[in-house]
Amino acid sequence: MKKVVVIFNGGTISMSVDPRIRAAVPTLSGEEIMSMVTGIENYANIESYTFSSLPGPHITPKLMMDLSIYIQGFLSRDDICGVVVTHGTDTLEETAYLLHLTIDNPKPVIVTGSMRNSSELGYDGPANLSASICSAISDEARNRGVLVCLNDELNCASEVTKSHSMNLNTFQSPQFGPIGIIDNNEAIFYRDSLKKEHILTKTVETRVDLIKACAGMDSKLIDFCVSGGARGLVIEAMGRGNIPPVMAEGVKEAIKSGVIVVIVSRCFKGRVLDSYGYPGGGKELRNAGVIFGDSLPGQKARIKLMLALSITSNMNKIQCMFENGSYRKRILDEK
Repeated sequence: MKKVVVIFNGGTISMSVDPRIRAAVPTLSGEEIMSMVTGIENYANIESYTFSSLPGPHITPKLMMDLSIYIQGFLSRDDICGVVVTHGTDTLEETAYLLHLTIDNPKPVIVTGSMRNSSELGYDGPANLSASICSAISDEARNRGVLVCLNDELNCASEVTKSHSMNLNTFQSPQFGPIGIIDNNEAIFYRDSLKKEHILTKTVETRVDLIKACAGMDSKLIDFCVSGGARGLVIEAMGRGNIPPVMAEGVKEAIKSGVIVVIVSRCFKGRVLDSYGYPGGGKELRNAGVIFGDSLPGQKARIKLMLALSITSNMNKIQCMFENGSYRKRILDEK
């Protein structure tokens, strides 16, 4: 029987309601959670470990990197077929994406959690955990990168986002849909992952900020970040990748000072492109030296830029990490 490592890392799946404050707090150990996953011993041998008991908002990029290194230690063992990691859902997609970029191993890594704590009716933690273990033992799950498993759906870490504050099916891939499902305790895949990329590093540059563009915004937030020592900025721009003209002036000054600026869209779907030539439009930003983040949401683009800056400050190299081949070729042809 295959052996799976389950790493407990906090989140709602490990919480129950404290009657004194009438709110959910971390209480359950990994052993207590595993005891609710009845019958899993018929499918896999389990080794369980505790990495942390932190809520999702308490996870930092440094802890994400420590978790990546921790997971890779288990993946190097010949007797382990895959790893399942529990996580708070608020930052689950960011951690899963960092793991996706920093782990280059064919063995499945499945990230899961729960939307309801153990005191609520319909606690979904054990079901998500059992589905994740069934995915980790699947030969079909190999070489697909890090996957996110909740509500009997499998999504690629590079594509998935938390789309609802409370629904059980909150984790969605808005562009392409799930990569597969778990049915009758079996992982069934309908397509391959679209992007297989890695930034192999053991460090993370934390001096990267995220700013969302809104109507009438100026450059004061950009200026504040730059003066505070930011090495990178991610701007969630409007639509196709456009920002107010006064804000664009701050972007230009940031780039002149050596800050790497990545533009993504604040829209739920779609990628950015230099389609508009007016002041603050994507073409002007492109000419100023911004990097386009394709269809990544801001929080994932920030993780990627943190990893990129940990290994290089060369803008051209970082641009190649973010921009797909066909778009990059078009830019070079224009030059």
